[in-house]
Amino acid sequence: MDLERLKGFRILSSGRSSNGLLEVFLALIRILLPLLILIGILRQVPRAAPLMPAKLAESAFELFSESGFEAVTIDEIAAHAGVTKGSFYSHYRSKQEVVHAACAHYYRGYQRRVHEALASLADPLERLTRVLELSVRTCVLDRGNRVFTTEIFARLLQDDEVRKGWAQFYDTVREMYVGLLMAVEAAGQLEIVDSRAAVDLMLAAMEGVKMRAAFEPRIGDAEEQRAVVAGLLGILSAPPFQPAPAPVSS
Repeated sequence: MDLERLKGFRILSSGRSSNGLLEVFLALIRILLPLLILIGILRQVPRAAPLMPAKLAESAFELFSESGFEAVTIDEIAAHAGVTKGSFYSHYRSKQEVVHAACAHYYRGYQRRVHEALASLADPLERLTRVLELSVRTCVLDRGNRVFTTEIFARLLQDDEVRKGWAQFYDTVREMYVGLLMAVEAAGQLEIVDSRAAVDLMLAAMEGVKMRAAFEPRIGDAEEQRAVVAGLLGILSAPPFQPAPAPVSS
């Protein structure tokens, strides 16, 4: 084989080899590209999916706060959250489950607002007063919260999970107030006889004010709010009632 023919053979072989490698490369791209796209999609799903139960619970809470538990449908909750009904059922098995989740959402929201309100305060009496103001404003005067908690009360005798959740929330709130009150007493700002009994009475009075707010709009006035807070603070610092001794019979 002469030199020119040998060079031609090498060039031809090199061209065939290059074309073969290119074809293999293109074939790999055709196989791998859909897989890479699918992997990218799947990577996004875990980021969104864990957030969806909380989103559905928040949507349920907002709708329940407007219309009550019974009037709201699963379709409405799903639409409010921007998902399909099928997606709803992939996170919650029933409307009852999302009611429980909405209750937990409400409890966490209240506790978060309390922590935010107290973050910058150090004075014990100011901290106690700030929480009372927050509670009156958000739990008593806010119509949505009032509707929602009234719905909770209506279910306490029918739904064990709702009852347990409310009892746990109430205990948390009560212990928070007891701690705030004990700090006030330790600072010498108020004289407290029985912190726990005073807190229970104050919380009962707050629920009564909440009921009044439904038919007495004036409670929403700024001056009336200050009067309510002062009254609740007075309950916390008042000495317990001592019944008069029974008369001694002669």
